[in-house]
Amino acid sequence: MPVVTLPDGSSRSYDNPVTVAEIASDIGPGLAKAALAGKVDGELVDTSFTIGSDAQLAIITGKSDEALELIRHDAAHVMAQAVQELFPGTQVTIGPAIEDGFYYDFAREEPFAPADLQKIEDRMREIVGRDLPVEREVWDRDEAKRAFGDIGEAYKVEIIEDIIPEGEEVSVYRQGEWFDVCRGPHLPSTGKLPKAFKLMKLAGAYWRGDSNNPMLQRIYGTAWRDKKELKAYLHRLEEAEKRDHRKIGKALDLFHSQDEAPGMVFWHNRGWTIYLAVQQYIRDKLRDHGYEEVHTPQVIDRSLWEKSGHWDKFGDMIFTTHSENRDYAIKPMNCPAHIQIYNHGLKSYRDLPLRLAEFGSCHRNEPSGTLHGLMRVRNFVQDDAHIFCTEEQILPEVLAFNDLLYEVYRDFGFEEVLVKLSTRPEKRVGADELWDKAEKSLEDALNERGLDWELQPGEGAFYGPKIEYSLRDCLNRVWQLGTIQLDFSMPGRLGATYIAEDNSKQVPVMLHRAILGSIERFIGILIEHHAGAFPLWLSPVQAVVMNITDRQADFCREVAKSLQDKGFRAELDLRNEKIGFKIREHTLQRTPYLLVVGDREMENRSVALRTRSGVDLGGRRIIKKKKRFEAEVVQRA
Repeated sequence: MPVVTLPDGSSRSYDNPVTVAEIASDIGPGLAKAALAGKVDGELVDTSFTIGSDAQLAIITGKSDEALELIRHDAAHVMAQAVQELFPGTQVTIGPAIEDGFYYDFAREEPFAPADLQKIEDRMREIVGRDLPVEREVWDRDEAKRAFGDIGEAYKVEIIEDIIPEGEEVSVYRQGEWFDVCRGPHLPSTGKLPKAFKLMKLAGAYWRGDSNNPMLQRIYGTAWRDKKELKAYLHRLEEAEKRDHRKIGKALDLFHSQDEAPGMVFWHNRGWTIYLAVQQYIRDKLRDHGYEEVHTPQVIDRSLWEKSGHWDKFGDMIFTTHSENRDYAIKPMNCPAHIQIYNHGLKSYRDLPLRLAEFGSCHRNEPSGTLHGLMRVRNFVQDDAHIFCTEEQILPEVLAFNDLLYEVYRDFGFEEVLVKLSTRPEKRVGADELWDKAEKSLEDALNERGLDWELQPGEGAFYGPKIEYSLRDCLNRVWQLGTIQLDFSMPGRLGATYIAEDNSKQVPVMLHRAILGSIERFIGILIEHHAGAFPLWLSPVQAVVMNITDRQADFCREVAKSLQDKGFRAELDLRNEKIGFKIREHTLQRTPYLLVVGDREMENRSVALRTRSGVDLGGRRIIKKKKRFEAEVVQRA
């Protein structure tokens, strides 16, 4: 009979098969009440799951890491039940838990109205109050198709026929009279669902993600352990709305987009100033770390993309053009072009590693529905580079890249970096011995730097393993930016070789790497992270010199020029407006420093210095003011 081992190492023996709920009750009434699910030998199960042999068991409660996904999955089911109670004839399709919440897709002739969300949410709270037992049933495949067909659930019939593999049991979860096809697990009853949920928005979604299929109605919601967590999340959303880079971009006159160029950015002077500052910063770093900057054509013959393998794998994403009976691709990425530069002239092992960097403008035909300000565009520039090296050079090059990446992130004010290592997928190129060496090199590099990292088995590219670096911003959002990828395939496909020490021809390893990723997207992240209040070195306008009356105009011009001559981005405001109006206007523009000149300042050859946060730094002589600015710029972020 089963011996159940608990997380603290203790064990309990039972004379008969026993459920997770019974074990929780055996441990104590408090745990029995708090139990939401169980984890048996690492697999999440319902509390009704029966353990018939020796097993490792963890009781999942609201405090467990796994609780949130359970809560959100159950919230989706409760929402679906509420919708079908309120709007009979509505078909349910799929309803998973997602990051920060859940959704369900519904098929209904009449569209939901925003006001319906509150009705549905109220009914959800009522269903939670009923405390309906949630029970798992296993149905015969034909029986399941017949049952769902009888109640008009055509989409559920299709799920059973097409999505659930033959031979796999059809798992159905029932809460009261309502039931749905689902693998589970679920909470023991609807009453276990915390009332810390909220329905957020309506959206459209094609059935099974195919635009040829019917359009469904999707309801998004969020769910948390308690009302405090829900309140904090809603506050983050509110703050994110204030920080929306598209709104700030318009308010600060940084950029815009328009229908005539979907997914393309029109950079205005101030936005382009930020762009160039970021680009120049990266350019300086690359030069200091031994990279050569190159530039390659925007339009390249289709044959090169066929040889590289991109045409077959990414053909739908490639913009094309035609001229003089030849098909061309508008460059979606830089890597094949960099190999052409590598191939120009014979290379020896002494030439390696060779590091080629490019701020290459790339175009990808992203679906229009995915475009989002600077975050998802069709035309972008990467801080892209490729390192050609020997197998023995992989480890030192990855170490050097890792150090560079952390240096850059710190300069931009990001301290928390999340790291993931993705290893060989099922379908791949290259010998296993080579993969072994590559994966070990990446792992050794991460361990040598003492980094915490997460393993993602099977998530590597078909051509090699990779490390992904993500940042966490001030709103706790995670952005995947940097990457270094090992490529054993493309150099050989495109004829890249070098003469080894023994005079043999060898194919170099190619490291694809980026730190910021898309510069456009990174600037979007910076805008939201700083809410448009950039650090001094990134601010498009670093200081504004303004007069109180016309008498100070000439001295203001002198002050502004002295700053401009030192390389600072200083502007003049000599408008015939009240000084309070000017200060307020430039504060709203997030200008770091406001330099006010009145008669006294002009006589003393000084300025009254204010910050955008409203701090009055008092009178500063020009020389002291310049030294302060210089110190801040040197500090970067």
